[in-house]
Parts: sequence; C-alpha cells; structure tokens
Amino acid sequence: MITATRLTLALTLLTGILFGLAPELDLAAARLFWREGAGFIGVSPTGEMLRSIFYEAPFWIGGAFVCGWGLRRLGLPQIWLPSGRAVLFLALSLALGPGLLVNLVLKEQSHRPRPVQTQEMGGKWEFRPWYRFDGQCQRNCSFVSGEAASAFWTIAPALLTPPPVRPVAVAAALTFGATTSALRMAFGGHYLSDVLLAGLFTLLITLMLYRFLIRPERKESDLRDTDAAL
Repeated sequence: MITATRLTLALTLLTGILFGLAPELDLAAARLFWREGAGFIGVSPTGEMLRSIFYEAPFWIGGAFVCGWGLRRLGLPQIWLPSGRAVLFLALSLALGPGLLVNLVLKEQSHRPRPVQTQEMGGKWEFRPWYRFDGQCQRNCSFVSGEAASAFWTIAPALLTPPPVRPVAVAAALTFGATTSALRMAFGGHYLSDVLLAGLFTLLITLMLYRFLIRPERKESDLRDTDAAL
C-alpha cells in the first residue's frame, strides 16, 4: 500500500523533474497574475490585508495547541487536549521545515529572482529555473516560498485533531496552503514551482516526524484502551 509519505516523496520528485524539464511553465503561470503596465494583480490594500492574516494564522494555530497542552498540564477537565509529544511534533516540524530547510537554507542559497524582479515581468534580472542557483538575487530569494511552507505546515496540527474531524481539518489545511500559495503568486513573489515544492518539502518533513513521534503514542493509547475494556 502506498503511504502518504511515499506519495508525497513521489510528487516532490515528479514536480522537480517537471519544472526542471519545462521551466517555461513557471513563466506561463506567473503571467496569469501579471498585467502589462499594471503589474501583479495581488498588489492592493485587500491583498496586503489577506497576506497579513494568512501569514499570522499558522502561528496562532500553533499557539492555541501550546495553550491546550498547558491546560492539560494543569489537570483541567478536557475532552481532548494535545500531549507533550504532540507539541514537540509541532515545534520540530515547524523548525525543520519552514524554519531550517526553507528559510535558512534554500531561500538564502538559491539566488533565484522573484517573478516581479525578472525581465519577463518588468524587472531587471534574468529568469532562473528552480535548480539554477546562480541568479542575481542575494538574499531572501524566490526559491522556495516561506509563506507557502508555513501555510502548508498547518497540516501538522490538522493531523493531531480527533479522528472524527481529522479529514475535514486536513482538507482545510491543504486548502489554506493552496490559497496562500496563489496569493503569493498574485503578488509576484513566487513562481508556481516555488510554492509547490515549498509545500511538498514541508509535508514530507511533517509526515516523517508524525510517523516517528505521533503514531507510536496513538498505538500505545489504543493498547491502553483495549486493556481497560478487558
């Protein structure tokens, strides 16, 4: 059976290969959000407001889970509150995915100009495919998207929700990630490969950590419940 982790890994490889062989797809997708003489359609007061909300939302969600863990430590009555292992999972997935890999490594080393900076869309710099790390951008570059990575990271808290609501929470997290990604493209901040690979990298790291940190805890809980029933 194909697991979610293996599927995500396969999609990551296929996405990298596709945009490596056909980098013009990035330019074609970027032009959907760009108007000659007017720039990128997302640059507006409404767009700025939405970007601010989407940027902060993952951290508010993470903070809510930490508060829930604090209430659990206080021994307050609860229907469901996250464990210490769950909070560790959230912290590690955020730190290793959007934090370390995306913002500290790739964005600082890729040197890929953003769409708004490239000659094809009114900028001064040359376009670079995702795999070319010889662009003119010096820091905080286009590959990959930090905000898309943070948005897709919300899959981590979604995976921790109780089983009855988990499918809805996962679907909401993926929708949030896709919406944030589209907004970043509408601002001219990222190419399609930037947001897709940011999301896939984050999902891959999150799923691997979930496998090693959360699944064992849930199996132990199932065993305890079974023992109690007996």
